[in-house]
Amino acid sequence: MPDDFNLKSFLSDLPHLPGVYRHLDAAGEVMYVGKARDLKKRVSSYFQKNLSSPRIAQMVAKVARLEVTVTRSEAEALILENNLIKSLKPRYNILFRDDKSYPYLHITGHDWPRIAYYRGATNKRGQFFGPFPNAWAVRETIQILQKVFRLRTCEDSVFANRSRPCLLHQIGRCSAPCVGAIEAADYERDVQRAVRFLNGEAKDVMGEIEARMLQASSELRFEEAAALRDQMGSLARVLHQQTMENVSGEDTDIIAVAVAGGKVCVNLAMVRGGRHLGDKPFFPSHAEGEAAPQVLEAFVAQHYTDNAMPPVLVCSHALPDPDLITLLVEQAGGRPSRVLTRPQGTRRSWLEQAAKNAEMALARALTESGARAARTLALAEALDLDTDEAALDALRIECFDISHTAGEATQASCVVFEHHDMQPSLYRRYNIAGITPGDDYAAMRQVLTRRFAKVADGDAQMPGLVLIDGGKGQVEVARKVFAELGLDIQTLVGVAKGEGRKVGLETLVFADERPPVALGGESAALMLIAQVRDEAHRFAITGMRARRAKTRNVSRLEEIEGVGARRRQRLLARFGGFSGVASASIEDLASVDGISQDLAIRIYEALR
Repeated sequence: MPDDFNLKSFLSDLPHLPGVYRHLDAAGEVMYVGKARDLKKRVSSYFQKNLSSPRIAQMVAKVARLEVTVTRSEAEALILENNLIKSLKPRYNILFRDDKSYPYLHITGHDWPRIAYYRGATNKRGQFFGPFPNAWAVRETIQILQKVFRLRTCEDSVFANRSRPCLLHQIGRCSAPCVGAIEAADYERDVQRAVRFLNGEAKDVMGEIEARMLQASSELRFEEAAALRDQMGSLARVLHQQTMENVSGEDTDIIAVAVAGGKVCVNLAMVRGGRHLGDKPFFPSHAEGEAAPQVLEAFVAQHYTDNAMPPVLVCSHALPDPDLITLLVEQAGGRPSRVLTRPQGTRRSWLEQAAKNAEMALARALTESGARAARTLALAEALDLDTDEAALDALRIECFDISHTAGEATQASCVVFEHHDMQPSLYRRYNIAGITPGDDYAAMRQVLTRRFAKVADGDAQMPGLVLIDGGKGQVEVARKVFAELGLDIQTLVGVAKGEGRKVGLETLVFADERPPVALGGESAALMLIAQVRDEAHRFAITGMRARRAKTRNVSRLEEIEGVGARRRQRLLARFGGFSGVASASIEDLASVDGISQDLAIRIYEALR
């Protein structure tokens, strides 16, 4: 302690009032910020013989000065504490990246409402739904609303100046209110159904659509009935894809903490309107050695001072400060929230899944970060690519593979590696048509032409490396395509399989007359190439099998005793096709008009 700072006198003068305290080192840098219900008791506790952890003891040993700010309430202290943590970033506080701007889905307040992705203050006209854990979850929801309710997504300037329907109307994603293809009252009803869907009333909406479909069919309005059938089928598929459903309809956040190897992961999952929207991992800094409850408390305090708290929090650990939730609700002026640490039923499944995802994200962070960058560097060195750190991070690899069964259901796959990792959201499949069945060279030529014609036209990104799953013949096909399009053939590399297709025996074949290279089984570069190649093969195989199954599928419903034409029609309409019926539970099947519990069991067992 400096001579001009008398700790004993400072502690004795502290009031028994709420406030914020700051520990400073000899250089005047704030090392730690905390809040207290009673400043005198809390600050004095740091200077007792038995401290809570070695980390705290290390910090206290460096304290040269203390500062305190008295507040009117503990809730006010909480706000000030988090504002100071975010602005000062003290090295002994657990810090989370500031994610104030979570995305929302916005249904505008126009006469013909539009659905849109939105970030920012939610005080504009219209209705906001969210927040969502990431942009992907919002865009997926928008796609669902387009498919099921056919609401517009176009900008107002486009909407006001259209003279004919756009492509979205042609593919059944918009009802074209811009050109009067739907009555205002009908469009408003679709908007209200979409709102009810977002508020967790999807099953009620589906029942309403089914009743309208049956009425239209009985009144011989078959075109309207068909449109309603398609709408119901789309909604049924959505409900079956949403495996974790909130029967109570309460908005819920699920927070799980995993600790391993000196690192911590906090995984936040969100349920809004009855739909599980996915999760998002957070990796706090300055959390080494901290116990999971303390990390959880820091996350809750920092996250919910900026984001609205839902009615229910499901947490993997109990909060050390039981009054924290009350303080957060008080400062936000919202409704009380419940905290569950031993949930039952569906919420228990959510927590188990969130905990598993936290553990997986933490394991990946621990084992992959350094190894992935090292593999990318090894590949760049082996192929004489740029080894600058920024260039390595931006290196994009695309790998192409062809898959079919005796020429049937031919598909090409393209997988993408970037930022030292596979990027599944960028994967693409291409249905191959118009070739002689089994002609892999023609299939490769078709997919490369379709993909890289866009690059030649300036409409798509050119990868730094293009891998072809194949040897000289496939590489020669690729070379001709690139030559015709005026692209750099040096980026083309074929991966010729070794004896027995064993990893480590592959040979790299180049399109620019470089001699083939066998890197060897111990090469990190070859391990990366093999990973990307195998992922392309896996992605192609799964796509081909799905396409083949679709073309071969003959409904087995006809073979089930008791399922006649009418019941079969109702099943297919309710679940959006045979695959939906096959994946339905016994309870779902029994909910269809005319399907008894016994028949539902018979259908369920016959389709397994």
